[in-house]
This record gives sequence, structure tokens and C-alpha cells, in this order.
Amino acid sequence: MYVPMKEILDKAYAEHYAVPAVLGGNESLIRASIEAAEETNSPLIILGNFRNHPDPYFLAAMVKHIANQASIPVALVLDHSKTFEDAMLGIRTGYSSIMVDRSELPFEENVKQVRELTRIAHSVGVSVEAELGHVGKGVNYAVDGSTALTVPEEAKRFIDETGVDCLAVAIGTAHGAYKGTPKLRFDLLEQINKACGIPLVLHGGSGTGDENVHKACTMGITKVNVANDIVQAAIRAVNAHDMTGNNAYSFFSTAFGGCKEQVKHLFDVCGCTGKGWQQVPRLTSTPMMVNIDVSDM
Repeated sequence: MYVPMKEILDKAYAEHYAVPAVLGGNESLIRASIEAAEETNSPLIILGNFRNHPDPYFLAAMVKHIANQASIPVALVLDHSKTFEDAMLGIRTGYSSIMVDRSELPFEENVKQVRELTRIAHSVGVSVEAELGHVGKGVNYAVDGSTALTVPEEAKRFIDETGVDCLAVAIGTAHGAYKGTPKLRFDLLEQINKACGIPLVLHGGSGTGDENVHKACTMGITKVNVANDIVQAAIRAVNAHDMTGNNAYSFFSTAFGGCKEQVKHLFDVCGCTGKGWQQVPRLTSTPMMVNIDVSDM
């Protein structure tokens, strides 16, 4: 079932676990991840962006169609939307959540832009994630791993002024493959969680280490973004099989299986295995009542 991301994260935050947000660039990845979630009764978040899929309307429709045939809750988030137009396109195409990334802007401008898009998104039932501090690149980890970290007091003010549903924080992770060993600032995460009191997000989950990720998921992190590890799992699965001759026809199913097993592993690491639930259908808003004067009819 296709749900707003807020429903998944609020429950995770209350029960002290997290949910992986996994790469969803094509149908095979999406189906592998949803099958993994169904087989383990786990909630799931799928990452979409306009870089790895050229047709956002098709991607959102496909995820929604597959998710609504599943028995577990599935959300789709537009990852790292950098412009107003991208965020609006995510809302129009049917993403159940948008990430409004203005983390490279000055604090006040970040607040201003995120607040406006949060107002718009919430008016149509779409969840909003933002980022404060800035999560850099793994290839530049010597610098990015320890700069632009999230300041707890600023994070609290940011949440109060924007009304976001969750906040991505910079505590020592980085996007993509690491050049160096990741060192997470758990002391900083503890301070941020205490100050904020809402679901927190960890970007750069790939290569961060199972122990690090699991610990973070008990300290307020409720969403862990993972992309590179999913692709690497597919590569390992294919490399472990003989793909010569007609065996090449099993390429896609083998890669599919590798992704699926990696997603199952992530459910265990994040602590959400068995945490799925059945969604009860309901109206998303109160029907508008119209008084009609029939005296002249």
C-alpha cells in the first residue's frame, strides 16, 4: 500500500527503529525491494530522483501501482530536489514525499524556501524532508566528513520555523563510496535528537558499516538512505555466477536476487524487520459541506 512517508517515520521514531530508503531507479530494483519487504513484513521507502529516471510521471505511477498490490506500507520520496520546479513536479507526479534540499544555502534562505514548499506539500498530503548541515561526498571524505555538521540549536529552530516532517542531519556520513573510514559523531546525534524530537534522516548509508548504522537507528535516525550498496550487491551476485553463453539470460534475475537479499539485510540492520502493518483505508480530508438555498427552486 502506498502511503505518505510521514506515516512510516512517525511510527519508526516512536518505536526506536529506522526504515531503509533504497535506490529505485528502475522496475527491477523497485520490485526486488517491495518483494523483500513483503517477505519480511517490513515497511519500505523508495528513493526516486530526476537524474536516474527520465520520466517522473511513469516512475511515480509505477511505484504506486506496485505498492498498492503489496501488503506492507511503501513510500516514494523525491530525493534531493534542488529547485522549486523540481519539488512541484514531484508533488504533481504523485510522490508521497519530497526532500527539499537547500542545505548549501545560508540558514535563513534555507528556512524561507523549505517553509514555503512545506506549506504547499502539506496542503495536498505530501510529506517533507529537508537537510540542515550538509552531507558531502565520500570521495572527498577527508574534508566533507567533518565540515558543515548539523548544529543542534539551529536544527531545533529550523524545525520550528519550517514545519518539516523529518530532518536529514550531517553527523559524519557522506554520499557514495567512501575514500577513508567513516567516523560518525554519535555524541552530536544524541544532542540533535534531544533538541529536535522528530524523525531524523541519515544520508550516505552505503559503506557506513552495519554497526554504525544500527546504533544510529536507536538514537533518533528513522530513515537511512542507501544506493551504492544496492548496486554493489547486484554486481556481486552477477560476478558469482557463470554468465557465459546462454547463462547470460539469467543476468537480470541474478542481479534482482542480489538486490533483494541486500534490502532484506538492511531491514535487519535498521531494526524494521517484522514492523510492517496493514493500512486502514480512510478519507485524507474532511469532505466539504455546502449549504444550498432551495427556497427559489
